[in-house]
Amino acid sequence: MLTVSRILPLLIIFFAQNSLFAQVENASVPLDWFLRDPQQDSIQGLSVEKTYSTLLKDQPAREIIVAVVDSGIDIDHEDLKDVIWTNPGEIAGNGIDDDKNGYIDDVHGWNFIGGKNGNVDADTYELTRQYILLNKKFENVESSKISKKQKAEYDQYVKVKEKFNRLKEKNEQQYKFYSGIYKNMKQSIDTLKALTKVDKLTAEDVKKFETSDPSLLFAKGFLMQLYKNAGEEADLNDYLKELKEGVDYFGVIVNYGYNVDFDSRKIVGDNYSNVYEKNYGNSDVKGPDATHGTHVAGIIAANRNNNLGIKGIADHVKIMVVRAVPNGDERDKDVANAIIYAVNNGAKIINMSFGKKFSPEKEAVDKAVKYAEQKGVLLVHAAGNDGDNTDVEKNFPTRFFLNGKEAKNWVEVGASAWGMGEDFVADFSNYGKKEVSFFAPGVQIYSTTPNNTYKNESGTSMASPSTVGVAAILMSYFPELTAIQVKEVLIGSARKFDHLKVKEPGGKREVEFSELSLSGGLINAYEAVKMAQDMKKQKVIK
Repeated sequence: MLTVSRILPLLIIFFAQNSLFAQVENASVPLDWFLRDPQQDSIQGLSVEKTYSTLLKDQPAREIIVAVVDSGIDIDHEDLKDVIWTNPGEIAGNGIDDDKNGYIDDVHGWNFIGGKNGNVDADTYELTRQYILLNKKFENVESSKISKKQKAEYDQYVKVKEKFNRLKEKNEQQYKFYSGIYKNMKQSIDTLKALTKVDKLTAEDVKKFETSDPSLLFAKGFLMQLYKNAGEEADLNDYLKELKEGVDYFGVIVNYGYNVDFDSRKIVGDNYSNVYEKNYGNSDVKGPDATHGTHVAGIIAANRNNNLGIKGIADHVKIMVVRAVPNGDERDKDVANAIIYAVNNGAKIINMSFGKKFSPEKEAVDKAVKYAEQKGVLLVHAAGNDGDNTDVEKNFPTRFFLNGKEAKNWVEVGASAWGMGEDFVADFSNYGKKEVSFFAPGVQIYSTTPNNTYKNESGTSMASPSTVGVAAILMSYFPELTAIQVKEVLIGSARKFDHLKVKEPGGKREVEFSELSLSGGLINAYEAVKMAQDMKKQKVIK
């Protein structure tokens, strides 16, 4: 059994690592901080409300379609149901491909990770899939017998095997450890609640409890140490719930992410070896867990006029739902098809809040990205949450093709916080002077979650839709702008901060904020709209 002295420091570390990453939730920050204006509110938001009340007041706008490629969206959410895209060429529930696009009953979008018998929820990591593939080929081959032709692939196998085994073991230990902590904490709470005959324990209840039983003394000491560190007003049930979320998180990693025997594609029923196969999946755009996608969609376009919940950034948007991201690593085939589907069905912007370390079928994704570029569709991608310099540590998908050329219709987004100190950049955010275009609000973002609920989430997954919202404003009010011009406006109008020193994500040293992205800036709706208006006056756009 673990002792209190060992458990508490690790509990504290756990909560620090898993409560909105390491940037602690700040109760004094307004829930809609990312919509606020830096000058008026002293918060580094996007100036959305200021933009609507000044530059865009009484201005005409068109409706545009934004595709959210994600885990699924609760299309019945009170704050989203009126902004969900409906396919005008499809009749719901008749089992016929009315618009002849290859997808039956795709009324609100499509699900590329589902099949006739259900939907993919969890999936393996791309590292696991690469390990399985290479292990079949080289497991029983002696290194001395590897041919020159196979050497590069064998060397890759050695690296993949080492990384797979290391991460699998590490996460198994984490799962076992936190499961033990959770068991101890739950038993301590349940036991003392029963003995003190209360429905909800308080610090006073625990203090007054007297016993000479060693196991009960352990339970009391455990909880008193927790109160000491968290404050006597702490709600133990909240801590227990958060810890359970951590246990479940590691459980998914161990049971699915690094499980070589798990195969999610049986549900989908496609020929996975055919990376260019189309027309698989189903029309269930919500899926088994739509939390992530629903949160993303709300940031972009939650109803601004219904006096419920929150206001999204863009006010003339319909959200197309494209489900392609499981609880695990998305697959290149699904990503490519998701992009193509969105483009073919009228999306002008595609949000991609996902990423991974390997991209074995990158050629298929590259073709889809090029197709989107040809069709004038803007692609917005989250930079990732590993605290890495992605100029060095790659995060896929990426705007750079296998041939070294780059997509001109792509922006890569890092995550920022509300203040102007050294913690201005989210400590989890990836960055890169070459790879990352700019930063956008991504810490403690309050948005929609399934079943008419709302919560704070953090990640570059939130920074990407923050950017999409601003891009959608530009495309709605300035229909003359091309996708590439919208990208140029976002980068060119990004707010700069002379000599601002911030903590480098993933490290301790201070660096200049301007060195963490291509533009060296933070996007802002007011500045972007002002630049677009100036371009129109100067007839740069017609």
